Amino acid sequence: MGYELVDLELANRGRLMRIFIDKDGGIGVEDCATVSNHLTRLLAVEGVDYDRLEVSSPGLDRPLKRPQDYARFVGERVQVKARLPLNGRRRFVGKLQKVGEAGIELDVDGEPVSIAFTDIDKTRLVPNI
Repeated sequence: MGYELVDLELANRGRLMRIFIDKDGGIGVEDCATVSNHLTRLLAVEGVDYDRLEVSSPGLDRPLKRPQDYARFVGERVQVKARLPLNGRRRFVGKLQKVGEAGIELDVDGEPVSIAFTDIDKTRLVPNI
């Protein structure tokens, strides 16, 4: 349909499905309704049991999940939560400088910080407001 699946969240033991989509030019209410209607029919045909489906844009604080997500946002400020402490910290906010096969490099207050993808719990864009 021309949309990118950004994230899928299941809550309440799979009873609530949250789908986050994106496309060039951004997401509007009509896009969410189109995808919601399509998925509702598809899930009914496939016999998927759920109570509620929510479709929305990823928002200004979009999550970064795949290496190509990170590559797309090189130069932007991000907030990274590490799985385990690195140099005594689990949270890092800085400019995304580089993306490699194994991880990323941030500029955190003028200091380079390298974090392997396997060490990352969550990453989100920091909105420019």
